[in-house]
Amino acid sequence: MQANIAPPRVDADWTDFPGLYTPEGERWHYLDTAATAQKPQTVIDAMSRALGMDYATVHRGVYSRSAQMTLGFEAARKRVADFIGGKEDEVVFVRGATEGINLVAQSWGGANIGAGDRIMLSQLEHHSNIVPWQLLAKRVGAEIDVCPITEDGEIDLDALEAMLTPHHKIVALAHVSNVLGSVLSAKRAAAAAHAVGAKLLLDGCQSAPRMRLAMDELGCDFFVMSGHKLYGPTGIGVLWAREDILAEMPPWQGGGAMIDQVAFEKTTYAPAPQRFEAGTPMITEAIALHAALDYLEAAAGEAGMAGLYAHENSLVRQTREELSRINSIRLLGPESSAGIVSFVMEGVHPHDLGTILDEENVAIRAGHHCAQPLMEHLGIPATARASFGIYSDDSDIVALMRGIERTQKIFG
Repeated sequence: MQANIAPPRVDADWTDFPGLYTPEGERWHYLDTAATAQKPQTVIDAMSRALGMDYATVHRGVYSRSAQMTLGFEAARKRVADFIGGKEDEVVFVRGATEGINLVAQSWGGANIGAGDRIMLSQLEHHSNIVPWQLLAKRVGAEIDVCPITEDGEIDLDALEAMLTPHHKIVALAHVSNVLGSVLSAKRAAAAAHAVGAKLLLDGCQSAPRMRLAMDELGCDFFVMSGHKLYGPTGIGVLWAREDILAEMPPWQGGGAMIDQVAFEKTTYAPAPQRFEAGTPMITEAIALHAALDYLEAAAGEAGMAGLYAHENSLVRQTREELSRINSIRLLGPESSAGIVSFVMEGVHPHDLGTILDEENVAIRAGHHCAQPLMEHLGIPATARASFGIYSDDSDIVALMRGIERTQKIFG
């Protein structure tokens, strides 16, 4: 059976990550990678160099260091494009996935969605893929529809296809749920959206760090991801959009670097993607993101991102098997969840569980995970969530279960 086949080896060592040590030098079992990933030393070093001996502004200076930093900044854009299977001119650097979604909602949405139009979301979306669309809908008079999820926590694509109409202008969905780990069939979602003339935006925050990406294969029109979940720094993310769509989108912020010519009578704008990068960009963060992608793909080894996906799924299976033996625990989401295990423990609030686990040097996420509508649907206030990364291994599961056993004894 497939479950008995060992996943390809991932050549990442948790000792590459300074954040995985306690102050006493012990192993810290970090199971909150879905919130933010720890950083390998190579990323820290790259950012330190960029902030120090290599530092200069980009796109402006005529001196050699500025020219070199500009080359490094634009090399990071190319590196991202290669990683996601897109073109350089389709990659916009933003502060994070949240800003990327807001950019699409305010720029593309403002130009293409009006009164009477409809926006399709799903029941499991992160607040970052709900609130920007609510703001737009309220401003222009559009309506929002919500696609339900199946019993095991996947977006119900049968329902999606039945609900979509020519009035829908955009479908915005999580590629992988940050709570349940359920994986969307992006191709089918794209086909459904395009069949009624709508665009598809994918929230790729959870898919980008653990899945092979190819924009043409996914079929989406917009894709967003966060650098800090990709083992890179905070303060940088990526919006990818099809070249023809970006070319028609108006700027959403004004300032330096995004202009062609400025006069008080009229301003003309730079082509995409520069049109959407007003002001001094996240220079050092882009350099560090480049280093993070290099580390990620090197550590993934010959199997590539498919190997990393298999590595994390193996840990998910082991964790679900261990948790399923405890009668007081209810597992959420599909068995095939990608890198994420959410659960609730009868009689124990997730916050209490998280506090006890912290005493055991185990870090999980406890709360609503910025998905309150999903929590309401599930009939619970919060979940405990263990999420894995490239540095995770069997010892993390052992430590998690040891902490849960201690919790059982405390709560009787």
